[in-house]
Amino acid sequence: MIQEIQFRVNLIEERKEDILLYKSASALEIEKSEISAVKILRKSIDARKKEIFFNYKVAVYIKETPENSSYIFDYKDVSNAKEVHIVGFGPAGMFAALRCIELGFKPIVLERGKKVQERRRDIRAINQDHIVDENSNYCFGEGGAGTYSDGKLYTRSLKRGDVRRIFENLVYHGATEQILIDAHPHIGTNKLPKIVEKIRETILNFGGEIHFETQVTDLVIKNNEIKAIQLQNGNEMTVNAVILATGHSARDIYELLHKKEISLKAKSFAMGVRVEHPQEIIDQIQYHCKGERDELLPAAAYSLVHQINERGVYSFCMCPGGFIVPAATAEGEVVVNGMSPSKRNNKFANSGIVVEIDTERDLHKYEKFGALKGLEYQKDLEKLAFLAGGRTQTAPAQRLVDFVEGKFSTILNDCSYQPGLKSAPLHSLLPKHIGSRLRKGFDAFGKKMHGYYTNEANIVGVESRTSSPVNIPRNEDLEHPQIKGLFPCGEGGGYAGGIVSAAMDGERCAEAAISKI
Repeated sequence: MIQEIQFRVNLIEERKEDILLYKSASALEIEKSEISAVKILRKSIDARKKEIFFNYKVAVYIKETPENSSYIFDYKDVSNAKEVHIVGFGPAGMFAALRCIELGFKPIVLERGKKVQERRRDIRAINQDHIVDENSNYCFGEGGAGTYSDGKLYTRSLKRGDVRRIFENLVYHGATEQILIDAHPHIGTNKLPKIVEKIRETILNFGGEIHFETQVTDLVIKNNEIKAIQLQNGNEMTVNAVILATGHSARDIYELLHKKEISLKAKSFAMGVRVEHPQEIIDQIQYHCKGERDELLPAAAYSLVHQINERGVYSFCMCPGGFIVPAATAEGEVVVNGMSPSKRNNKFANSGIVVEIDTERDLHKYEKFGALKGLEYQKDLEKLAFLAGGRTQTAPAQRLVDFVEGKFSTILNDCSYQPGLKSAPLHSLLPKHIGSRLRKGFDAFGKKMHGYYTNEANIVGVESRTSSPVNIPRNEDLEHPQIKGLFPCGEGGGYAGGIVSAAMDGERCAEAAISKI
């Protein structure tokens, strides 16, 4: 017999050996000897009050042997199978390719960037030498933007696919089984590259193809059907179906589609700044402690939202124990993002704090760009940050209270952002509909989290790549309504918001493309 139960464990109990066995036996009113195993299904932390608890959901096996995972990934040799072309090798492209192989079709993946290990040199060049390789950076290359990120796996997209299946497949490719348990799972930027490499190996070992440093520059369309794709090197590939999984920063793809008068839509997105506190401050606020947090507790995170003048101001991609990184994809722009290692043991905590952009009210000056108006607005803010930072990857920054009070920061705090910071009046440089809401938002957040509003924190600009400002439309069957054989996918299409939702969308698009072949 298997019984699923829930219980709470405080910090003192958590240190005790076999506490889960004792708790399970007590809850079920049976002897410990009757329990053959206790399997953790879900674990979370409740730190709302001074006494902190771990919430457990467990499966208790009573005189029964625990079963193995019910997920089996049946990869077939597809060397000579029909082909599906996939543009982009981020989470959506990777999982689309894996699903193709499961279904007996050969994925041909075209990735503009480099292999994951080779990307490291170009990322080092951004951090140390302020040189941006437009095809190999924090956004482009094997694994996409997800490879060098926190590896957050939390998603609200529970109705779009089988979330557990994605997690199990990540474990199959080397992720820790802890991601199957944690309420807010993450892998860590130090461990993601190895998982990405193993996914590549699976695709190649079963007959798929992956072409790195291979940029798609044009689509050959006849009678509203995609027939071929053209590459930067001049070669052309005949196609059966194309899954377009290029990510939210592949601006050249949006511009290509717009130029070819292929239907696009401007979509809502958000922009703002990164805020970085000493991790100790966030720990003390969230765990109600003085000094260092208990060793059993992870670096504390937070989630904040407040409505300012009918517009949401909220935290985005919060990275406890993490780093701020330069996420520009072209020279002449400064973009910041965040990531964390698996142990989340850096001394800083950072998060995007962003404002919803109303594409109807905020972008009047950009109407001439049509569906690309949000994209052009995004570009201008990133160019502004580049100029304010001193025309390098040095980022404009301000201390938090100074920003809210409209004061120039004569000094800045230490920061994890490796290219460095330059003091700048972000309170006056940011557009009013962003800056004024951020200032009021930070003040409100300080009242929700006492100690958050402090000049020990820096704000760093700009956080502008939260999601795509462009939507590539598709029908219910996931095919573009105008172009047969084209399947917009993942974050680049406007259908995902993170690793897991992009992976699920990749699988769905693979199934949809195959059903049309």
